[in-house]
Amino acid sequence: MFDCIHLASQSPRRAQLLAQIGVRHVPLLPGADEDAEGLEAVRPGEPPEVYVARVTQAKLAAALMRRVQRGAADWPVLCADTTVALDGAILGKPADAAEALAMLTRLAGRSHQVHTAVAVGQGGRVLARTQTSTVRMSDPGAARLAAYAASGEPMGKAGSYAIQSAAAAWIMEIHGSYSGIMGLPLYDTAELLAAFDVVVGAGHA
Repeated sequence: MFDCIHLASQSPRRAQLLAQIGVRHVPLLPGADEDAEGLEAVRPGEPPEVYVARVTQAKLAAALMRRVQRGAADWPVLCADTTVALDGAILGKPADAAEALAMLTRLAGRSHQVHTAVAVGQGGRVLARTQTSTVRMSDPGAARLAAYAASGEPMGKAGSYAIQSAAAAWIMEIHGSYSGIMGLPLYDTAELLAAFDVVVGAGHA
């Protein structure tokens, strides 16, 4: 039985979501010598759900090696990755406000998919799942999209928005997992952690 895990993610949202279900965790982040962004490179013709699962597995492999190299506790390690897809095309993290606006303009008035993969590893064992949700966004108009793009909120967010931000006012409906859209599907995560005998719901990190 484990009462703590390693979280190999820099996302504050994932840390908050784990705390929400009472999973104690400590960060296990990449060092300066690791090319964390390089793991997220998209391969030509790669379907979004295949991409997000592959990237998550690669991040987990790197994190498991990192845990050993640092001599950290032999707790389960959790990794996750999220991507947004429109008509099968991956919409990643924007490089700047202009790219964010371009993505948001494409999403406005349309339905898109949010794929989040979660992987847990410990002691040579790895389990993973991918959760897919469909999000229908309204078209708030060019001025509001531009203001949101310029706010800085889209930076670091797949698809250039966060469902828990002001952009929530444009979300007409979702089919799937709200927490998965945020970046960590809690039902799937809890089941994966339970398979590793991790205590869920016993306290906060």
